[in-house]
Amino acid sequence: MISGGPRPVAPFSHAVEADGWVFVTGQMPTDPAAPDAPLPQGVEAQTRQVVANLKVVLGGLGLGLEHVTMARIYLTEFARDYAALNALWPSFFAPGHLPARTTVGVTALAVGALVEIDLVARRP
Repeated sequence: MISGGPRPVAPFSHAVEADGWVFVTGQMPTDPAAPDAPLPQGVEAQTRQVVANLKVVLGGLGLGLEHVTMARIYLTEFARDYAALNALWPSFFAPGHLPARTTVGVTALAVGALVEIDLVARRP
């Protein structure tokens, strides 16, 4: 568990490391400072909050988004939100350094979120 990290919505660790590989649990668009506050409106705002939460977890391990090798993204409104997500996604990474990615449409996510993202990172 990462000090100051987002409050888990289920019993799990923020991240687990094995042989230099870091597996970051899917994060929700909740505010770590106000976990019971309403979620941001829209997939873009929620994605920004999810990535901010992922950065907190990675940062607690001495890592950053530049160490991410794989991302899995879950969307509750895939047809509606996929294009907006694709437009926003590259802004989180250095040009030419996007991680591998899978995006999946799902029927629902915890806390009524529109998006959840989990990561795999590699310690240098």
